Amino acid sequence: MPDVVILTGAGISAESGLETFRAEDGLWAQHRIEDVCTPEALSRNPALVHEFYNKRRAALRDVAPNAAHEALAKFSAEFPGKILVITQNVDDLHERAGQSGLLHMHGELLSLKCTRCDFRQAFSGESHAEMPCPDCGAGRLRPDIVFFGEMPYFMDEIQKALSGCEVLIAIGTSGNVYPAAGFAELARHYGAESWLVNLDPPQNHRDFQRFFQGRAGEQVPLMLDELRRWLTRA
Repeated sequence: MPDVVILTGAGISAESGLETFRAEDGLWAQHRIEDVCTPEALSRNPALVHEFYNKRRAALRDVAPNAAHEALAKFSAEFPGKILVITQNVDDLHERAGQSGLLHMHGELLSLKCTRCDFRQAFSGESHAEMPCPDCGAGRLRPDIVFFGEMPYFMDEIQKALSGCEVLIAIGTSGNVYPAAGFAELARHYGAESWLVNLDPPQNHRDFQRFFQGRAGEQVPLMLDELRRWLTRA
């Protein structure tokens, strides 16, 4: 089991210049979820769904990891215990910062998957609705994104990690997207500490014992320094 589980959300990537989904002027204010992020949308208008994620994929080319991504990657590389980073984000900024031990619970922009079989492939260009699966030939490739109404990835691994960690840290999360919004409560149920780094108190802020308020790029390095001291004392 990992000693530390770290959950990251849109707030950690916003400082790199990526649009968030749930801000007042975020992506869900500009697009109806029902049109671009549900299985029904993919069936009804696959061209629109592919166009939406092509734009998100293209936006990755203009951004870079920030101080928070880099601090987490450095901490993970130096920490003598076990760390698991779970991200709700679909960008690749953690990978570019050198993060190890990473799970994308909501999928990845730089990946496509088949609508029929288990085939997946890395992909960085522009996808379209008629791309056949090169493995089974019967399905079409779609963005490898967990749509609303679909089960997030790696839930068994995440459940096991939360049941055995010493501390859960959430960074840049809205606290209203389940199941991730329930991770802090679950970890505390099993006896873990729960810490939060966020610009503002999220909806589930009462589930956390410590709150580092501010921008992730500023607060994450400070929080990690405190975490090193706390783990030494624990």
